[in-house]
Order: sequence, then structure tokens, then C-alpha cells
Amino acid sequence: MPPPRRLRAAPVVLALLLLAPAGSQARATPPTDAVLPLLVTRGGAPAAALLAQEETGARYAWAGRGVSRADHFRAGSITKTFLATIVLQLAAEQRLSLSDTVEQHLPGLVRGAGNDGRALTLRSLLTHTSGLYDFTRLTGGTVPVTPEQAVRLALTHPPADRGRYSYSNTDYVLLGMVVDQVTGRSYAAEAERRIIAPLGLTGTSFPGSRATLPAPHGRSFATDGSDVTDLDPRVAGAAGELVTTLADLDRFYAALLGGELLPPREMREMLDTRTAHGAYGMGLYPVQLPCGTTVWGHNGRISGSYVRSAATVDGRRVLTFRVNTTTITDPDLEPALLAAEFCPRTP
Repeated sequence: MPPPRRLRAAPVVLALLLLAPAGSQARATPPTDAVLPLLVTRGGAPAAALLAQEETGARYAWAGRGVSRADHFRAGSITKTFLATIVLQLAAEQRLSLSDTVEQHLPGLVRGAGNDGRALTLRSLLTHTSGLYDFTRLTGGTVPVTPEQAVRLALTHPPADRGRYSYSNTDYVLLGMVVDQVTGRSYAAEAERRIIAPLGLTGTSFPGSRATLPAPHGRSFATDGSDVTDLDPRVAGAAGELVTTLADLDRFYAALLGGELLPPREMREMLDTRTAHGAYGMGLYPVQLPCGTTVWGHNGRISGSYVRSAATVDGRRVLTFRVNTTTITDPDLEPALLAAEFCPRTP
């Protein structure tokens, strides 16, 4: 899912920050926890939950019914941060270069309707500046496809202007194929070996074609209220198939931004937004909050689930929240949560 172009200063969070009482009562009820129920009452979610990791420890909160701290859920495009991390690790190992063309790794695959893999680099895929058409515009994110089918769908359309930021799930499907080609193993196997096992992410998996969620889990609902808990993850593939938990996402982003997964040079590459003109790094994007603080992370949307993880650039503070439906109907609520968590309050 593409990041927001800008973060609005939501009136709801400003009111909460200004009106919250000072002293011990304010500390006992963080403003983030006051915003969370609004995801249900104003955002249209059946239930919502968050887990914040701070220097003083973890804080869990929920609203509505049918969610728990240990739930497994689909994380959608947060998958992209995992995949970008793998590609940058391979670059650090000199097994590929970000300046490699797509053609070098996947010869003859990206051709047609003005698209040409000989002119596209891995960097352009990582930063969404390839111009490739997003295949999910044609499938609605509900039709299972193989990676090859996803690419063929994208190639029925001419590219956008190459070099301009244009979010496309096709970019990361191709990166998944590149990882497979370079390593001789699937991107899921590489994620397990390089990220999931080393960090002890026991609730995180790449389910492939498995439509059911691991236990424990709640129910997931489409915007029309229908139950979409069972879902073939091939609707998103390498661009969004991840299944995980709140605790695992907090651990992952804290480790990544804390320097545990990438050498300094590759970490700088990941956070460099110049190629995408400030909109996107590589599997991460920045958001400047109304108080001036910048947080890094990603969001994820897949049928029945919306998730957002954000962290300070040093990884010392992390917030992940989720709802068990496809979208939040009030666009002010996500920035309200982020500002409530990361913007300091004046006593």
C-alpha cells in the first residue's frame, strides 16, 4: 500500500494533547490509548489493537471485540520491508548490485507495451521509480496469481514516467523473483534464514498458498462486513503475503533501525529517499509528524487487515497498530495515533 503523501495535523490528536491532564493521571492514560477506540467508533473497524515498545517497556491496548495481543494477522505491504532488507543484505554480500538491471537477473521477462527490463535497475524497483504498472489494479488484490502472471498483467499496460515515484506492487514481486534467482532459494526461505530465525520472530511466516491463519487469530472482515479470514496469500505474493504478530513487527523494526540487520552503508541506502524525491526509501518511508519528529516504517493493507508500524530512526521507540478490516474510514486517525505516540506532551 502506498504511503500517504503528507501527514495532516489531525484535530482529534491536537485536542487530546491539549486537554489531557498533567501529572500522574496523564502518564497513566497515554494519549495513544485514548485515540485507539476511535478506530472503532469513527474508523469503522470491528476491533483495533496496538503494541508500543518504549524505553520503559511494552504497552498493549485494544478496542472492540475479537482481538488479542498474541493474534496472528496478515500484514500486507509490510512484507516489502522484509524483502528490501534481504535485497540489501545480498548487496552487502556483493551477490548483486542495486545498479544491476532487471534483465541481468530475469532475462527477457520484462518486455512489452513500452516496458523494458534492460532499462530498469534493482534500485528502481526498491524505490518504486520503475514506472511498472501495479498488477493489483487489475486483480483488485483478491485474485491469486503466480509471480509470472502478476508480471504479465503489469506488462499489458505502458509504464509511467521512469524515474518518477509511482507505488507499484509489481516492483516487489520482481524483487522476490530476483532473490529466488540469486540465492537459489525462495524469498520466504531467505527471510526465515536471514530475519525470522535470527530475531526469534516465532509468530511470523510467509504462508505461500496457505489460506488459513495460524492459531491464535481472530476474524477478518472486508469493508462490506463479509468474513475474509481465510485468504489465499498469492493475491499479493512477495508484495504482501506476510503473516505476523504485533510483538514480532515491533521487534523487527526495532532491530532493523537499530542496526542489527544491515551494515551502516546499506542502512543509509534504505533510508535515502532522494531517488523517490522524498516519498520513499527502500521498503521504508518517512513521515514527519506535526511536532517535527520523523518516524520510519510502512503500512500494509490486504483484504480484512490494515496494519501500520512506525519507529524512531534509532529503533528505540516503535508502535504497531492493526485493525481487523481492510481500511480505516477516517483518514485523520492514523496520523492521530502516530502523533499521540511520538510527539511529546507539554505538562
